[in-house]
Parts: sequence; C-alpha cells; structure tokens
Amino acid sequence: MKIEENTILLLLLFSPLLSGLVVDALPYDYSATLECLENPHKPQYSGGIVVNPELDDGLKGWTVFGDAKIEHRASKGGNTFVVARHRHESHDSFSQKFQLEKGMFYTFSAWLQVSQGNAKVAAMFKTPSGFEHAGWVVAESGCWSMLKGGLVVNASGPSHLYFESNNTLVEIWADSISLKPFTEKQWRSHQHQSIDKNRKSSVKLIAMDDKGNPLANATFSIKQQRPNFPFGCAMNKNILTNTGYQNWFMSRFRVTTFGNAMKWYSTEPYRGREDYSVPDAMLQFASRNNIRVRGHNIFWDDPEFQPQWVKSLSSNDLWFAVNKRMNSIVPRYAGKVIAWDVVNENLHFHFFESKLGPNASAIFFNDVHRLDPGAMLFLNDYNTIEQGGDVASSPARYLQKFLQIRAGGYRGPIAIGLESHFSTPNIPYMRAAIDKLASTGLPIWLTEVDIQGPNQATFLDQVLREGNSHPSINGIIVWAAWSPEGCYHMCLTDNNFRNLPTGDVVDRLIREWSHSGLSAGTTDSNGHFKTRLFHGDYEVTITHPNMVNSSVTRKFKVAPIKKSQQKSLHVKVSA
Repeated sequence: MKIEENTILLLLLFSPLLSGLVVDALPYDYSATLECLENPHKPQYSGGIVVNPELDDGLKGWTVFGDAKIEHRASKGGNTFVVARHRHESHDSFSQKFQLEKGMFYTFSAWLQVSQGNAKVAAMFKTPSGFEHAGWVVAESGCWSMLKGGLVVNASGPSHLYFESNNTLVEIWADSISLKPFTEKQWRSHQHQSIDKNRKSSVKLIAMDDKGNPLANATFSIKQQRPNFPFGCAMNKNILTNTGYQNWFMSRFRVTTFGNAMKWYSTEPYRGREDYSVPDAMLQFASRNNIRVRGHNIFWDDPEFQPQWVKSLSSNDLWFAVNKRMNSIVPRYAGKVIAWDVVNENLHFHFFESKLGPNASAIFFNDVHRLDPGAMLFLNDYNTIEQGGDVASSPARYLQKFLQIRAGGYRGPIAIGLESHFSTPNIPYMRAAIDKLASTGLPIWLTEVDIQGPNQATFLDQVLREGNSHPSINGIIVWAAWSPEGCYHMCLTDNNFRNLPTGDVVDRLIREWSHSGLSAGTTDSNGHFKTRLFHGDYEVTITHPNMVNSSVTRKFKVAPIKKSQQKSLHVKVSA
C-alpha cells in the first residue's frame, strides 16, 4: 500500500546517557574549590601513590626537606596534618620520595594552611632532570586552601615532593595530599569519556504513520549543518582581499576573533580621527558567511599597547577619551558580536586602574553591558593554564578580579577567557587549573590558542584535545590569523593555503568533533532507529518504500540536556 496524503510522525528522543564506551582507568576527578574551608576534604584518589596522605599514621612516609623541623599535629576536632616550622629558606619543608616515570601524567592535590596571615605556597618536585612546578595556592591561616595541579617529567627516576614559600616566617601545614599517575592511554580515555558525556546525546528516531503504526524499513539520512561547540580561528584584514584565504577559512570555521582590527590603536591611532573601515568590512564578511565574531578588544590594560596619544593624557582627559571610545565602538557593533573582551589582560596590567582608580574595570563592564546587553563580557588573560608559576593570573586571582568587578556594581554576564599561548604544555596542570576556574560556575573559553617554539603540531593537538574534552570549556579560538609575512606565533597554512602540520591537526580534530558526513540507518520492526550525535543543528531526510514522494527532509537540533527529552516532527507526505 502506498502512503498518500498521510502524515509520518517522527519522534526524536534525546538522552544524555553514555554510549557505553569502556574506560580502562579510574575516572578523573574534576572537582576543585577556590574556597578556604574549616576542614580539608578527603584526598583525591585516596591519595594515589602518596604514603600516609591524611597523616593518620604519624609522620610515616614524610621526611625533612632542607633545614626545617617537621612535626605531626592534630586540630581540636581531631584532624591530623604535617607541619614544617623553623624554616630558613623558601624550600625548607617536608618531603616524600616517589619513582616518577617519563610519559606518565600526574595529577596532584593537597590542602594547605599557614600559621599566620597568608602566603604563596608551591608544590615542587625535584627530579633527575631538574625542578618541576606542580602548582601553587595562596594559603591562609585559620582555614584550608586546596592546591590542585599536575606535572609530567622529562626523565624517569627518583623524585622528591616538597613545598616552598618565600615567606620563611610562616609554618606550612599540609593534609589530604594526593599524587595520582595516569598513562597516556588512560588520560586519553578521560578525554573520550568526557566528550561522549558532555558533547553528545543519544538520539532515538521513531517513525509512525498517521494511525500510530510503526514504519519499519524507513531510512534516515542525517547530516550535521552546524556543530554546537564553537571552534574557530582568528582572522585579520587579509581575508578581505585574498580569495584563497577566504575559501580556506570558510570551509572550516564558523566563529572568529579579529586579531587587531577592533583594537583602540587600530581604530583611533590619532586622537579624534576614528576609522572603522577595516573592522566594518571584516564584520560584513563574517555576517555574509554566517561566522560569529568575538569583539576583541575594547580596552587593553597593558601600557605598551595604548594608542600613543593616550599614554600622556591627564586623568580627566583619559576619562573623556575612554567614554568616547566606549560609546563609539560598542553601539556600533552591539548585537553583531557574541562577546566582548572588555579590559584585556587586566590581571597582569593596570594602566586604567592606575590612572582612573581601582574600580575602572567594574565601570567599564557596567557601561559595556548597558550598551550591548546581549553580549557575554569576558576577562581575558594569559598564563593561567600555560604555566603554574605566574601569580598575577592564577585561578584565585581570576576569582579576586571577578569579585572586585561584582563589588563595583556589575551584575551582568561575565566569563573567563584563557589566552592559551603555550610553549611546552603541562597538560595535567592545564586540566587542574581549568578545574579550579570551573568551580566559579562561569563560562570559560580558550581565546587565543597557539604554540611558540618546536613541536607545534604535537603540542597543539594536546592542548586542543584537552580544551575540547574539559566539560567546562565552552569554546575555543586558535590564534593563527594568516599573513604573508608570517603569523603571530603559529600558522596553520603556507602562503598558498596548503596545510602545515598544525593545519592538519585542526582539520583532523574538526572531523573528530563533528559529523562531517552522513549518518544513515533504517528503522527496525518497531519503527525505531538509534544513534549518538554531537550537539548541533541537523537535517534529516526520510525515505520509505511505500512513500509516493521519494523523500522528505526536515531540520532538528541536538542540544546539551540534563534529562531525557522527547521532541516530535510532523512530516506531511503528499501524493
């Protein structure tokens, strides 16, 4: 019997359940906190390979490092911990010896406290090839702070964990110490599991006729129109005149950041002489090609990158110039950009705060939100995940700046931008730092990913995989805008737009993180077809042996969900 003038009811059931992949390793613990607590949490992974991680067995496993004196103490509530006192040098503390292996990924955590005030305390490993920094935290007196980090080593051999602080007047206290090794295969399994859990959903398609009877042998052909996860690349003005650059870019990316075109020194190099012709043209190009744009940036707190005429302005004149800049660029592009980097690198630098007062960033955020209420507003800085020793942009400092902006009265949306300019990535530390930032609940993007130095393709693959797989990363921009004179630190193509090894990495990951081809299948006797899809926009084409018309095509969206959902499409089939 032919199906004529009937309605095929297509039900789409979305479920976040995993696809059943097998993980051959203990799951990774993404938990972290930036709070200072009365009592430490239990050690992650029960301490991993640490002997006596909760100090329940005296000082077993722990020895003196340097010239400190160490002792075992207990709080009034019975919590036990190790103490380093009478410290004379920064490294004087307690230590434990491990056999660390090259090629392993080590995640590290500990809960720390100091005897008075507060002090930066770092976890260090003395290894056969040198000293490795595993992470640090500003520890306080009267409460416990979580240090979470990680490391890889360049040579296998005996290694000594110790803690250091330049403030030798404080005692260092530690509890719930954990060091957990993972093989590269196990680390990759964490990534695959996280991607499958957080970037995909199970989809069941059920085909029925208008009487509710299942349609067996209906064929579904599903094609992804647009991935949900924003993965893009920076662009510059060269894209306006080079068709090779245009074609290469448009075949890959649907989100971008303009490298320099929107910056103040580009749009107003001379006082009062504004020129938006380049960013206007670039935004028009992006809009025509369905490419979303992050606004970068309104202000830059680094004194070196101010327009030359701005540097010598008085406070009153600077306020006038700032307000003019704000009311020029933001309304011009309001509703046309998805986000703004409001005050670039205001953790490392303080040009505007030094001239206009400590609440300058909060004032800027308030004004931008008033002028463009639909845009996400970003803090954007470097060295938070690239290396563990930069105090200025640690996860804790991000939180302090966030709280400072909130205290200044800003209540709108705010997000964390991690520039991600790497040389040699410490992938376990990168994951741990994102874990700590994720505890804020704020959206997080990797905004300017590149690799400086050798092994660019290998390291780029590591960084992008780690970023995409982390459940709290909401988008990634690669910082590789093409220029015939060379890129900033890293190019993806040569000048004929043939991929370099870094470009091959990007193409391979785009294929892995999306459904670039068709997903096809046939319904069973119950009219069911099951598959698992990356989140994104899809087009499904339905055919059936009894349909008069050859096929019917409809669109649907697979979005992140927390509970099973059911959606239905009604497809009219004409004779």
